[in-house]
Amino acid sequence: MIDDGEIFVSVDVEAAGPIPGEYSLLSIGACSVFKPEEMFACKLKPINGNFDPKALEVSGFTLDQLARTGLPPLDAMHSFADWLATLASGEQTVVFVGFNAPFDWSFVNYYFHRFLGGNPFGFTALDIKAFYMGATGCKWADTRSSKVAESVKPVREGTHDALQDALYQAEIFRLILANQHRNDE
Repeated sequence: MIDDGEIFVSVDVEAAGPIPGEYSLLSIGACSVFKPEEMFACKLKPINGNFDPKALEVSGFTLDQLARTGLPPLDAMHSFADWLATLASGEQTVVFVGFNAPFDWSFVNYYFHRFLGGNPFGFTALDIKAFYMGATGCKWADTRSSKVAESVKPVREGTHDALQDALYQAEIFRLILANQHRNDE
């Protein structure tokens, strides 16, 4: 299943609300799924003052704090794109991997297009929840992170720190893949 032409990258974000454009991307964490020591993380300045209080509570950020300490979004997305370019050589493709990828990918895609004019991941993402459902035949309700973790038993835990969660997701993805390979034998 894994192809040398594809570099799987676990990505997690923290955001100020449920949709990009109306709400800001606050932080990005990423790591190579199969070489998790290759990591990227940054915090971003908000693009506006909109926020959902629950989103900020989960992340622990304040918009004022990030306005002072975060990177301008253009610089953050350039840094992220440059880091991704170090992972893939020649004809290799970077593949976005996320736990609930539609949420994280929507912010990353929006920010790449808005600030750089294109997304190095292209227009697709691999969702770990859907991958788990397909690998196990479970119900959608059983794809919550707590249920998946009960099944695959990762060492790491989710923390709502984007980099730590990217590392956690990468571990979960590797464990699902290993279990699937054992079941295929």
